[in-house]
Amino acid sequence: MTSLPPQPLSPLDGRYRSAVGALGEHLSEAGLNRARVHVEVEWLIAQTDRGFFGSSALSDEQKSRLRSVVTEFGQVDIDELAGLEATTRHDVKAVEYYVRRRLELLGLDSIAELTHFACTSEDINNLSYAITVRDAVQQVWLPKYRRVIDRIAALAVEHRDAAMLSRTHGQPATPSTMGKELAVFAHRLSRIAAQVEATEYLGKFSGATGTFSAHVVAAPDVAWPTVSREFVESLGLTWNPLTTQIESHDWQAELYARVSHANRVLHNLATDIWTYISLGYFRQIPQAGATGSSTMPHKINPIRFENAEANLELSSAVLDSLAATLVTSRMQRDLTDSSAQRNIGVGFGHSLLALDNIERGLGEIDLDTALLAADLDDNWEVLGEAIQTVIRAEVVAGRSSITDPYALLKELTRGKRVGAAELAAFVESLEIGEDAKARLLALTPGGYTGIASKLVDELG
Repeated sequence: MTSLPPQPLSPLDGRYRSAVGALGEHLSEAGLNRARVHVEVEWLIAQTDRGFFGSSALSDEQKSRLRSVVTEFGQVDIDELAGLEATTRHDVKAVEYYVRRRLELLGLDSIAELTHFACTSEDINNLSYAITVRDAVQQVWLPKYRRVIDRIAALAVEHRDAAMLSRTHGQPATPSTMGKELAVFAHRLSRIAAQVEATEYLGKFSGATGTFSAHVVAAPDVAWPTVSREFVESLGLTWNPLTTQIESHDWQAELYARVSHANRVLHNLATDIWTYISLGYFRQIPQAGATGSSTMPHKINPIRFENAEANLELSSAVLDSLAATLVTSRMQRDLTDSSAQRNIGVGFGHSLLALDNIERGLGEIDLDTALLAADLDDNWEVLGEAIQTVIRAEVVAGRSSITDPYALLKELTRGKRVGAAELAAFVESLEIGEDAKARLLALTPGGYTGIASKLVDELG
């Protein structure tokens, strides 16, 4: 058997690359290295702007040329960094040497020793991860997540009046509308979106143990915490003043927990839609050329929602592990976070793939309102709740002397199929006021949805 050429080990980088590839711009080794170069370059500019150790501020042209090292970062640079790391056996040191080479090429050798000045590797890494995760979330994951919410909300509005039999515990229950049920998911997911959007992306820049020790020895008169804060904030991050060698990763744990929570709500949506399809409430729209089963040609399998379930579970498994692992570091530093954080893209990748499946799946279903109406008409016994509740109100109002209305309706309906005629006869026999009796006689399962349709307006 011949050997295969190099193959991607993860399906995210193989089979599903087209759906999740945008994350690679940020949550890849190359994306991380570009961010590291960005941090090193901006630290050089920040130091020269302040004239540290007799340096002169760079001209606008020099700054532009130096920043182009980041903006024009590409495959040649990726390969060069890989070669440097093969020698240094240290990824951040390789970045430092890479930046020094660029300073030489730009004729800026005089500031070479300011490269990585007073930095521990984690000063560069924590800022780089914060930048790449922030950009991946804000530019890739959140927009897709928002599109899914918008699609659910649109379906909620479209089907706001589509009465349906509810299935609490899987049994016929008080009717709702499909629109209201979908609105519940849109509302839940929107709350989480707001929480994710409010994420603080923290950064530290304070040396080997978070004490500015080397900084103070080199320049005792500099207000280093102020410099650190200004530099971190210049990168669009929130400054963390109290850390060990590493930024404590609490913001990451908070973010990943929120995304994992979103995954679980989406998983609930996927299983409910799957069940509605199974019940026939939703018809699946045939897609040209698609095959549902290799042997049963009639089938259209709900694969979008099944694929979403699997990927949401994988995503949460990775993100939950990261949230649990990253908040612990032995004493002032250990490297467990180094390998763990390289899997951030895996966690977001499976979530993004699930979102893609859900978005596409929601566009391939159609509500069968006739079946919903037939299902309601087959379950008149669900009006038992309404009848016993009205009787209770009539008793309190002094218009009825019926005792234990619940038991009365339980005897009539529990475990039985009761039709329209039987319920009408039962209502006619009740000792209640004429207005209440008229309301109950006019009631149908399809009309017993309360204000479900109006509740959809709560989506705003």
